Amino acid sequence: MLDIEKSIARLIANYSSAVHAKDVDAFARLYDPKARVFDAWGVWLYDGLEPWRRAVEAWFTSLGTERVKVTFEEVQSSGTSECAVVSAIATYAGFTVEGKSLRSMQNRLTWGLKTSGHVLRIIHEHTSSPVGFDDMKAILVRKSSS
Repeated sequence: MLDIEKSIARLIANYSSAVHAKDVDAFARLYDPKARVFDAWGVWLYDGLEPWRRAVEAWFTSLGTERVKVTFEEVQSSGTSECAVVSAIATYAGFTVEGKSLRSMQNRLTWGLKTSGHVLRIIHEHTSSPVGFDDMKAILVRKSSS
């Protein structure tokens, strides 16, 4: 495995771990201070880390005792140790403290990454879900890999 692949794998693992722990500080460390985030929920754009951090903190707080497990599939990447792009299908699954599955959803995720302080950080994040033609509702579960 190349160094860039190891760095991306570490970033993905740290992202999943921070979400599961609801650790806002660990989550925020994954992002560049000037990060631009196009999230799939409610807000058109988070311009900079601080507004994104506040949104993530509100998300984690809203979970109460619930935990979220994030898994990544079909991860594709290209780049160098200085700059890279990653795309994946991310599944967010909610669980009770006892481990009972509550719900899950999938997003298409793209990250633009750059090195900052010898670590790849997210400088741009874009999450999306396709919208059904008939009902204009977001499709949050992938039915096929196409």
